[in-house]
Amino acid sequence: MQNAPHIVLIKTSSLGDVLHNLPVVTDIRKHLPDARIDWVVEESFAALPALHPGVGHVIPVAMRRWRKSWWRSRSEIQAFCRKLQTRPYDLALDTQGLLKSALITRCVRAEHCGHAWGSAREPLASLFYDRTCAIAEDLHAVERNRQLAASVLGYTADGAPDYGIRTPDLVLPWLPDTPYAVLLHATSRDDKLWDEQNWITLGKRLHSSGLRAVLPWGSEKEKARSERLCAAIPSAVCAPRMNLNEAAALLGKARTVIGVDTGLSHLAAALDVPTVGIYTATDPGLTGLYAGSRAVNLGGKHAPPTVNAVIEKLANLGVHV
Repeated sequence: MQNAPHIVLIKTSSLGDVLHNLPVVTDIRKHLPDARIDWVVEESFAALPALHPGVGHVIPVAMRRWRKSWWRSRSEIQAFCRKLQTRPYDLALDTQGLLKSALITRCVRAEHCGHAWGSAREPLASLFYDRTCAIAEDLHAVERNRQLAASVLGYTADGAPDYGIRTPDLVLPWLPDTPYAVLLHATSRDDKLWDEQNWITLGKRLHSSGLRAVLPWGSEKEKARSERLCAAIPSAVCAPRMNLNEAAALLGKARTVIGVDTGLSHLAAALDVPTVGIYTATDPGLTGLYAGSRAVNLGGKHAPPTVNAVIEKLANLGVHV
């Protein structure tokens, strides 16, 4: 591999997966400082790679939208592939390991690299690469991404992961001009939710310690839950609908973030905000918060944490409520 390769990363979704790939950019820039790095990502998450100064071009893809009607989207799909084919890359690195990401990788006129059969999330994806690497499956997702890139590009990925992003310098006019905590109560599956009474109890404790609770939402159902919780928590703020940049600004300026298993919890951790991840239906070992000592995971499958356990972890992070 030449000293100044032009690399395109393929990691399209989901929000948490995209965040877990950010340390790859930092690692590459550290070991190959002259490398140029682009990133193919689902259009709804395009703002995330753009937060990293090491990413040159963010190339949006619309697989989620296209799969609703492949036939009607065929001209847009063809235009996307032609766009990738015209870019002079040396290497296309698929860290996602899915058939959909492997097919995108094949659109690039470059060496195609990715996971070997035994370590790809969908083993058939490995058949589409020119070069594959076997990465241990028992590593955290962040480390699997880092190790794959290091194996392909010939360096050693050591030390703590560096997500390389900073809080956007945005003004949120509705945001209280007082210290606040963000409560990320919303997630994609009902079994990942934390009981509403727990949020209310925690919110009241935060209020008594001088922290206002801010509750974001993404759907009408989540908005209704935010409004119910805000009605029960003194001085709580139900945030308006936000885009990813605005959400990053909100999280990055918070005193602390407490969140269920959702991508925004990972974003808070990546921004180096003291973050407690609450797990009720999944094991955080391989995909939980992974950002050093300021991000901690609590709970697990069928084992939701108590409010007192969350408060104790907040105290360990220097947030006393």
